[in-house]
Amino acid sequence: MSAPIEPETTPEEHRQRALLLADLGRYDEAAEEIAAGLSSAPQESALLATLATIHLAADQPVEALAAADRAVAGTPPALPALVVRAMALTDTRRFGDAARVAEGILRDWPEDPYAQRTGAALLSEARNGQEALNAAWNGVRVAPTEAEAHLVLAVVAARLRLFDLAQRAYAEALELDGTVGDAASEVGIVRFERRRWARALEDLAEEASLGVPPEATVPGDEAYPSSVVSEVARPARPVLDVSEESADAVRQTVQYAAGGTLVAAVLTAAMTLVSSGISRVWSGMVGVLIFGAVVLWFRGRLPEPGGVVLARLRSTNRKLAAAVYLSFVAPLFLLLYTVVGGLPALVIAMVLAAAAELLVITSRR
Repeated sequence: MSAPIEPETTPEEHRQRALLLADLGRYDEAAEEIAAGLSSAPQESALLATLATIHLAADQPVEALAAADRAVAGTPPALPALVVRAMALTDTRRFGDAARVAEGILRDWPEDPYAQRTGAALLSEARNGQEALNAAWNGVRVAPTEAEAHLVLAVVAARLRLFDLAQRAYAEALELDGTVGDAASEVGIVRFERRRWARALEDLAEEASLGVPPEATVPGDEAYPSSVVSEVARPARPVLDVSEESADAVRQTVQYAAGGTLVAAVLTAAMTLVSSGISRVWSGMVGVLIFGAVVLWFRGRLPEPGGVVLARLRSTNRKLAAAVYLSFVAPLFLLLYTVVGGLPALVIAMVLAAAAELLVITSRR
């Protein structure tokens, strides 16, 4: 008689195991558990959002953003995925994008207590102001008995230097749930948002007497309790391979930059027939626009730091790496033409742009 076949572990079971491991500070094993779940469900939003939270807890915001970007790919994106993406955007200092995500959360879930308090906290991280304070008050309004709503109000108020309001809100949070006072020292990710807000309040507590314990900080900080640091094991390698996504973003950037430089150089050369002065002014304006657009586009499209991408390309795809550098250099010759004049500068710009386009094509082989 054959042995019974054990049922396969579901993605949710993998996620629950990861949460238990994260509660023990074993972020590396938690990430491996998520990786096992993703092997059978690579687009599972809950798994990807949990992976992003693990990376955030391990102070790995770049990896967190890569996972969060995939987590929000569904239509419509789930609220937890949007929350963790806003956090990752903030931690990678993309404050404008984080603020837009937070505003979307507040707009799309106006009566959801979790969405309102979390959206308010996220907005205050990225762009604090009256809008964040109004949202925090609304979070208290829709859930007056939830301690986290008052904790968020305390954080937002403290960031606005409304320390009296912050102190009252924090006292109310403690009255509703005494464990809020220990939230900053938690290791797991089940209540990761609460820990994040509590630690933010501790950072602000030095500026005013809010009654917040100051001893705990984020993992990896020198002031973080050694008893906690010893329990935390960060993921040593990324779970998601974003190298191909980065390569596609690089190719697209080079094609846009090289194409724009070619068109601008040809038009500038044609304008010399009308007026050399006008063509030089035009060349300078367009050169600055192209160079600035290339830099911003390159930074915004990449799922990881540009330095990491270029270092990898230099070792694995030198043609594409060379194309990137040429696409950055080519617009500078439009600026050189503005300064010194002369058609050779325009010719060099066109040659470099054409070479970049050719390298992108041949790098695919």
